[in-house]
Amino acid sequence: MSRRHYDLPPLTTLSAFEAAARHLSFKNAAQEFSVTPGAVSHQVKALEGELGTVLFLRQHRGVALTPAGQDLYETLSTAFGQISRQLVRLRQNETDRAVAVGSTTAVAALWLSPALIEFWREFPEITIHQKTQDRPFEHLRDLDFFILYGPEPASDLDQVALYRDELVPVAAPALAQSLAGVSLPELAQNRLIHLQAPTKSWTTWTEWFRKLGHNGDVASAAQVTSYSVALQMARKGVGIALGWRRLVTPMLQTGKLSTIEIATVPAPEEFFLVSQPEADLSPNARKLKRWIVEASHQG
Repeated sequence: MSRRHYDLPPLTTLSAFEAAARHLSFKNAAQEFSVTPGAVSHQVKALEGELGTVLFLRQHRGVALTPAGQDLYETLSTAFGQISRQLVRLRQNETDRAVAVGSTTAVAALWLSPALIEFWREFPEITIHQKTQDRPFEHLRDLDFFILYGPEPASDLDQVALYRDELVPVAAPALAQSLAGVSLPELAQNRLIHLQAPTKSWTTWTEWFRKLGHNGDVASAAQVTSYSVALQMARKGVGIALGWRRLVTPMLQTGKLSTIEIATVPAPEEFFLVSQPEADLSPNARKLKRWIVEASHQG
């Protein structure tokens, strides 16, 4: 009879393997644990010896998982994630637990924050932490959920479609008025503000014109890496930004921007709310999740 109740290898070997598999690097896993790469390699070899199977292919420029290693990594990643979330719940009082939500800076400023303000008014006892970044979120380690343009490829996460936006040129009211009735080729030669997004999923000006049948040259007034900056430049009359109509609605309603209604193009993807499985969310997180989904469907 095994002396271990669950017949598990030592947890040090499992955690070393999981980190090495997640990074596909013994060196990076060693940095995570503040040990040497040799120590990680030793733990992995001990685990392979106990299981009687090879988990990594040692290659000249790194390591790769074997099929057995991939299967074990997926199991451990899911199990460790569940353990981590349960420990968080045990450390914190559920009624006081904050809910953490992530989004891009533009989504936060233009759509999510106003919705959260309304939520706070309804549930002032719930604390919400917002994390914003303009690069894609890679995991939910410090978040309950995040808003993503396009679906998240990870299959073990819950994903709820929020809405599909449409793309329309926007500019300062005076500039927009001067371009009323402009043709597509003429618009393409105007002062266009180009967003160099960190993800390829965002529609560019060139793609927008091509969807409308214009394949000619597209001018440029400026290139920016933040959508919020692009809108700010458009407000100041620097040029024309490619507006996500629903996101910029508050700026349209206040007259800070106007649309150039030459044509609109549906966004290729929807916005999604990506979260931990429903059963792993705290009551507060489930309450906020329902609020965000309902707010997205209200137009």
